[in-house]
Amino acid sequence: MAVARMNMNCSIQSSLSCILKPSYFFNFKTTQFKNRLYFPQNHLISSKRSLLCTCSGNFQAGEKAEPFVITTPLYYVNAPPHMGSAYSTIAADAIARFQRLLGKRVILITGTDEHGEKIATAASACGSSPRAHCDVISQAYKMLWKDLDIAYDKFIRTTDPKHEAIVEEFYFRVLAKDDIYRADYEGLYCVNCEEYKDEKELLENNCCPTHLKPCVPRKEDNYFFALSKYQKPLEEILEQNPDFVQPSYRLNEVQGWIKNGLRDFSISRAAVEWGIPVPNDNKQTIYVWFDALLGYISALLEDKEQISLQSAVSSGWPASLHLIGKDILRFHAVYWPAMLMSAGLSLPKMVFGHGFLTKDGMKMGKSLGNTIEPNELVHKFGADAVRYFFLREVEFGSDGDYSEERFVNIVNAHLANTIGNLLNRTLGLLKKNCQSTLVVDSTIAAEGKDFKDTVEELVEKARINYENLSLSSACEAVLEIGNAGNLYMDKHQPWSLFKQGGAASEAAAKDLVVILEAMRIIAIALSPVAPSLCRQIYAQLGYSEDQFDNINWSETKWGGLKGGQVMAQPKPVFARIEQIKENENGAEAAPQKVVKKKEKKQKVQGVIEA
Repeated sequence: MAVARMNMNCSIQSSLSCILKPSYFFNFKTTQFKNRLYFPQNHLISSKRSLLCTCSGNFQAGEKAEPFVITTPLYYVNAPPHMGSAYSTIAADAIARFQRLLGKRVILITGTDEHGEKIATAASACGSSPRAHCDVISQAYKMLWKDLDIAYDKFIRTTDPKHEAIVEEFYFRVLAKDDIYRADYEGLYCVNCEEYKDEKELLENNCCPTHLKPCVPRKEDNYFFALSKYQKPLEEILEQNPDFVQPSYRLNEVQGWIKNGLRDFSISRAAVEWGIPVPNDNKQTIYVWFDALLGYISALLEDKEQISLQSAVSSGWPASLHLIGKDILRFHAVYWPAMLMSAGLSLPKMVFGHGFLTKDGMKMGKSLGNTIEPNELVHKFGADAVRYFFLREVEFGSDGDYSEERFVNIVNAHLANTIGNLLNRTLGLLKKNCQSTLVVDSTIAAEGKDFKDTVEELVEKARINYENLSLSSACEAVLEIGNAGNLYMDKHQPWSLFKQGGAASEAAAKDLVVILEAMRIIAIALSPVAPSLCRQIYAQLGYSEDQFDNINWSETKWGGLKGGQVMAQPKPVFARIEQIKENENGAEAAPQKVVKKKEKKQKVQGVIEA
């Protein structure tokens, strides 16, 4: 899935200064059509098999149900992972976790795009072979996903033999539809982007606007996909299915591209050796985008099943959601649907193009020294803090900004104070006055209290926002439950009521049950965003690991805590982050306020751009 080759200089992906930003509308001259080549169409349809659950969560293995398939881009491995890829994948993981809470059979697909000229060049610069280079960088993605608690179900590499077989079969299908032809073309080629450019988009001296280097003239004899043939069908699809591209302003972009006229695009390269050979023409290789997009389908194949396009499709296609950066929207919303129509396959249900990240209000770039390294961030602050900040503070779909000061302030205020401190002080009071044991069911404790209604309204608001992919608003709704809990605590002051004894003490004990029930609901509702933190909250409430692993959204209904349930001993679930500032000499100065330094995050089981 060459789908993940995002341009960090203009975006979220700054830390990869060489990453491509493809835009395949290039200026070429078709001199003549050579032979329209027809290759034998091999392995077509095999019988459908029953769908099996491959994901984690509370879906019962063996159940037949339409899966919820969500994909990140397949990330381009010319350089290590960057914050752009991390952001896409964190968001995809949160959406997948929420869908699992709804009881759906979820398949979260991620992986790496490993073919193309830039890969070979990057490998050569490191004194490595392309294969060895891909192995190292692909493994780096897997390690980062583990550190970020990404619960992926499928990790596809476009160098996997099963993927190459799917690409070949797909090529034959499109060829049989008379949608592939051979022709000469020439144009201005950006080596860094690995693509031909339209002269209208270039800067002075034919410089690429992304890499600021002159494009070079190239002329090749290649194979083309008849994209122009699908202009009318694409227009109709977007008109009839306005939710196909989201957010809505991205749909407007796509409709504008199509309205301006679609051009056929080259799907092979004669000068690139590191790629999948064109069937029956080993002098050319498949162009990375035509290759990589198919990773969304090849990833669905089970390890030991027959390798065929139909087997892959039967395992979960079409995708419910392609989650991508806005810079690769054209390929997912124009090229990919046309390719699928040509091959007679269903289209994905939605393509969502999210925005880019900046740092301290500026575009990121290594030359500016202001990139965000995801490995450093997660090791410094922990996975929950990183996940929460970027999902809470960046409106999903729009661009967003990162600054360390804002990061620390938000995480401390929301996770350490509003949520963590509320739980800790409530459990402390329960231990001191009730031997850490709940006196009544939470349903009884909440009788006659508006607080229960407030929590139920907020958790329903969170559910709606999750379903609408409004991740920031979902986080805000859950945080409001914590705010309401703190207001309730301050208003009722159970510590004072306990001192009075008698009926006042009984009322205070019920107040603690009410607040802890809200914390139980928070632990479920925030688990898609901060899974490790919520796991710890659940453990503090006296639940086991297995019980947390099998929670579902229906359990956000008020009434889960029962009288007699014993809570764990109070223990902070999220330590405040201590900011260490440098003095004028660049040395670390003592923090103005000394707080417990954040420990390394507790690792939880992790499981995944194109």
